Amino acid sequence: MKIAVLSDIHSNVFALDAVIKDLEKHSVDLKANLGDILYGPIAPKATYELLMEHDFITISGNQDRQIYESTDEEIELNPTMQFILDDLGPKPLDWMKSLPFDKQVNEDIYFCHGTPKDDLIYLLEDVSKGYALLRSDNEIIDLLAGQKSQLICCGHTHTPRAVYLSSGQLIVNPGSVGLQAYTDDEPVVHSMENFNHHASYSIVEKTNSEWVVQNIKVPYDYQLAVNESKKRNRSDWVHFLSTGRRI
Repeated sequence: MKIAVLSDIHSNVFALDAVIKDLEKHSVDLKANLGDILYGPIAPKATYELLMEHDFITISGNQDRQIYESTDEEIELNPTMQFILDDLGPKPLDWMKSLPFDKQVNEDIYFCHGTPKDDLIYLLEDVSKGYALLRSDNEIIDLLAGQKSQLICCGHTHTPRAVYLSSGQLIVNPGSVGLQAYTDDEPVVHSMENFNHHASYSIVEKTNSEWVVQNIKVPYDYQLAVNESKKRNRSDWVHFLSTGRRI
């Protein structure tokens, strides 16, 4: 079994296109997309259209829900959300609404965005100090809430990691296809940063009884994404996309 794992595209069709072309070199059996797909000031509709050309198992992320659950007040206060809704139209919204929260592929493989219970909680990282620290083994196992699959793939933090637990389980986060840094104010103000502008994804392959993980960094013309973000007056995204660093 050989799996390509993508997450957190965030409307960056330019990064997604580069990743899809790269993963075609690897002859995978399965392609997974772990959510946070179309939210962003870059190219939501084009990202949706590109994904529809390919066979991905896709689950929902918290910011996918944020798009179709947004209230009139939230839209008015968030010009990026207004742009996304105007750009997408109804069909992509219906598609996002249809996406499952998680996916049990088989007895050994499970996909979620955040944790098995909550798409807003980071499974692997504690950000209480304002930056990411790996949680303890026991904390991660508690957040799994009884999920026993040997391979668990999650997203949400934009931080590529492969973590073996004392339970014998492997947790893989492929990082982010489309956004290598961000700052958020929930649950506390914190920043994630990968210090590069390359798109990130992972190949996970079972050989004999072991899972082998490759995290792959793919160069792409990030200036195209920067230019679209400038059109939406998102100077924060311009910085994140260009540097992979917090502001």
